[in-house]
Amino acid sequence: MRRALVLGGGGITGIAWEIGVLAGLRDAGVDLAAADVIIGTSAGSVVGALVATVDLDHAVSLVRTAAGQELSFPVDMSLLAQAFGILADTSLAPDEARARLGALALSAPVGDEHVQVDRFAEFLPVHEWPAQPRLVITAVDADTGEPLAWDDADGVPLIRAVAASCAVPCVFPPVTINGRRYIDGGVRSVTNADLASGVDAAVVIAPVSGAFRHAPEAELRALGEIPALLIGTDEAAQEVIGPDVLDLSRARAALNAGMTQGETVAEQVAAVWAMT
Repeated sequence: MRRALVLGGGGITGIAWEIGVLAGLRDAGVDLAAADVIIGTSAGSVVGALVATVDLDHAVSLVRTAAGQELSFPVDMSLLAQAFGILADTSLAPDEARARLGALALSAPVGDEHVQVDRFAEFLPVHEWPAQPRLVITAVDADTGEPLAWDDADGVPLIRAVAASCAVPCVFPPVTINGRRYIDGGVRSVTNADLASGVDAAVVIAPVSGAFRHAPEAELRALGEIPALLIGTDEAAQEVIGPDVLDLSRARAALNAGMTQGETVAEQVAAVWAMT
């Protein structure tokens, strides 16, 4: 029996909250790190890389340490508005919208990609793909709009795969891999849960719902009649996270809220995880 853990995008606070949920579930007796496949999008790629390679206690410690640092990301709101306008344009086919968004991202003055890649290299303690579980990380080709999903068989450096998946258009620079530039941040889907096709059970942890993109609920339905559960932020988590998902000062509170929520939903998750 194969079980999938799907980790969605949601910025810095999303990373902290997801780690918290997983730690709370583990403390309540449900270990989602035992999944056969872990699918990570944007923030979820960071969490997936951690969960697949280090102990959860170590991951919690990394988040708490990072939360004590000072880090800010200046965002050009006019550029971001253009990006959301492309995503919201229902007259565009999805592949065309992604390609237009990629072109905007490639032209945006958002800094040096090497600085961004180095951040992930410093934060993630393991830089090699895990042999088990199968870790899948999503990205989108900035030139063509083609969505991709990498795993250890593709020969892509893990740190660059994570950085590419986290390259939110017009916020962070596209990342170069084998001569091509990549973005994500949930451009195709905030969870990409449909990539879990063929598993026998799935749990999706999604800090944000992903307006204008594939809905996580619809992707879960597409998996067929299997035990599945979607965990989104509860009211307490939403309150401490606030409107800015890149606000590092809220990461510790998001982590704690996730831990509490993980313990709260443990029975529901166990019912899905144990059915296999």
